[in-house]
Amino acid sequence: MAPIVTLALLLLALFAAPAAAGPLDHPGYAKAFSCSACHGFAGNSKSATMPVLAGMNAAYLKKALQDYAAGKRPSPEMEPYSKMAIQLGADDVAAYFAAQTRQPTPVAADPAAVARGRAASQPCVTCHGAEGKGDPSKGVPAIAGQPAGYLQSQIVLFKADRRSPGDEPLKQMKTLMRSIPDSAVGDIAAYYSSLR
Repeated sequence: MAPIVTLALLLLALFAAPAAAGPLDHPGYAKAFSCSACHGFAGNSKSATMPVLAGMNAAYLKKALQDYAAGKRPSPEMEPYSKMAIQLGADDVAAYFAAQTRQPTPVAADPAAVARGRAASQPCVTCHGAEGKGDPSKGVPAIAGQPAGYLQSQIVLFKADRRSPGDEPLKQMKTLMRSIPDSAVGDIAAYYSSLR
């Protein structure tokens, strides 16, 4: 009889203890669920071209959703999903991703490109910092550990003024981006992608 009582007490203790909260327990999870199809579980993209959302600043994510929904940041893929996220609750969706533990991209960058990118990245340090951590107080996102393909495409969009055209606060950055030679874009993307 003693083993049964011991087993019962063990089971009671096991189920009585609160379980640690995980990504599925966050109140915004249900509202952000559809984002996982492209951005990965808990916002940790495994794609070479899709950004990691986990751990991003909530205010930055909310602004991105609003800009996509309003057509200020043109993207035929993101516009309908951002409108849905806003309807469901942009604050909750942004808070969900901000609360997740960020895992840098698993896509390895070419070591030679990383070395060249480190040398060519000086114009980016002004806003994103030497480690690519950004500045949330100024709305500058962390770019360290993002997939290189995504970073490269965004640099190209900035250089061509096709990302957030007409967004006045980004005007100075776009001018700076145009000073980066096209040949260095992939290397800079590889460098920031390699940072952890």
